[in-house]
Amino acid sequence: MARKTKSSVVKLNKVVIANRGEIALRILRACKEMGIKTVAVYSKSDRNLKHVLLADEALCIGPPAASDSYLNIPALISAAEVTDATAIHPGYGFLAERADFCEQVEKSGFIFIGPRAETIALMGDKLSAIAAMKKNWRTVCARF
Repeated sequence: MARKTKSSVVKLNKVVIANRGEIALRILRACKEMGIKTVAVYSKSDRNLKHVLLADEALCIGPPAASDSYLNIPALISAAEVTDATAIHPGYGFLAERADFCEQVEKSGFIFIGPRAETIALMGDKLSAIAAMKKNWRTVCARF
């Protein structure tokens, strides 16, 4: 699987799955189907979850509290660094809706698998999302 950048195409060799449970399993399965290696991150209390056991690699990122593990942006980026991953997939919830996470992932040299930071910020604010949809309504409808 590859993603086009401004200057080249980057191959996704290994993806850090920055989530847990069923969401992580779905991402893991999709990566395996595409031949992409996976890294499961987990809190100390989640070390025996199925996605951790099935991933190609697994790395503990902190204590049980989500704020100290799954929401710990430096720990997630460090996990990508130490495992030589090329991308981070946030899954759903947790950090998936935080534009600053997307920006930090990309500033650290990794691919963020998800919408661009600008889109996350735009759609995360109800008023700006409504305004954007009204502005682009005809373009959106024309595609269907």
